[in-house]
This record gives sequence, C-alpha cells and structure tokens, in this order.
Amino acid sequence: MQPDNATPARGRRQLLLVVMAFVAPMLIAVALGALGWLPGTRSYGRPVDPQLTLTGTNAPVTLANGSVYAWKASTPLWTLVALPGPDCVDRCVGQLDLLHRAQIGLNGNQSKLRLLYLGVPPAAADAAPVIRAWQIGRDDRDALARFRPAAPDSLAVLLVQPGGVVLTWYPAGFDPHGLNKDLQKAFR
Repeated sequence: MQPDNATPARGRRQLLLVVMAFVAPMLIAVALGALGWLPGTRSYGRPVDPQLTLTGTNAPVTLANGSVYAWKASTPLWTLVALPGPDCVDRCVGQLDLLHRAQIGLNGNQSKLRLLYLGVPPAAADAAPVIRAWQIGRDDRDALARFRPAAPDSLAVLLVQPGGVVLTWYPAGFDPHGLNKDLQKAFR
C-alpha cells in the first residue's frame, strides 16, 4: 500500500479553515469599527467633536443666586443643560417639562441628574411651575454659544458627564423621547 500524498494537504486545509473560523470575525469587527460602526452604542444625540470639557475656566456659569455652578460636584452628578433660542415660550417650555419628566423617570437615579437652564427664563405664566425644577444660570463666556439654537421658541440640550465632559448634544428639534432613552442607558 502506498502512502496517500493528499492527506497532508487535506489536513493543512482543515487547519486553515479552523483558523479562519476564529480570525474572520475579528477581522470583520476591526473593519466595522474602523468604519465607525459600534454595536449597542446608538445615541439619539450628536457627539461633540472635539471633546469639550466644561470644568475650570472653560465654561464658567453664574447661577441666578450669584453663586458659581460647579461642573464637578462632590458626588458624581450628571447635568442636563438646556440652551434656549430667542423667546422661549410654548414649544420650548413644553420640552423643558418633558426633560424634567425624563429626570423623574429615572426613579432612584433622578437625584444624580441636575437640570441647568442657561438663558433668560421664560416669561409665560404657565412656565413658572416648569422652570422651578431647573437651576437658572448664565454662560459667562458664551462658551456654549455654538450649541444654542437661533430659531425662536426652540431648545437645544447638552448631556454633561459627572467629570464635566459634554457627552452628547441634542440640537433644536431633537426627539425628547430619544433623549429619555439615552438617559435610561446612561443610568443603567
């Protein structure tokens, strides 16, 4: 009986197939990551690029009571920053109310999210109970002006991490329910 020369070649092919079964998924994952696709990271907001840190003198905020807003609190707290366009009235106030309700919907985590409104408070009579949930302040250096909408009765929002880094920007016309979903993910 003569030895079968095809057996070593067949074994090499099988070994190569086994190696490819493990290597191919890694190569596909690297390629998808390089193209910007990351599984499970869908956000309804827009990324802030380049990254923006609000601590120190980068974005000083003075609150209505005259105190300086601390981006880094003694306990880790997230901040939802509301940036109104000119004349915050019906639509803007409605979105502020929805954002406050999203904070309440965090249940046990609601105390870990601060609400900060930067601008002239809405003057409408029905705005008083809504704006009570928000800390009112002003952006002393207009460091966040590029995120503020120009359209009347509109609102943009920034989600700021406990370290003072802006995580996501929600421009005017954002989906408040999508922002709520992002908050739920952030507080899991």
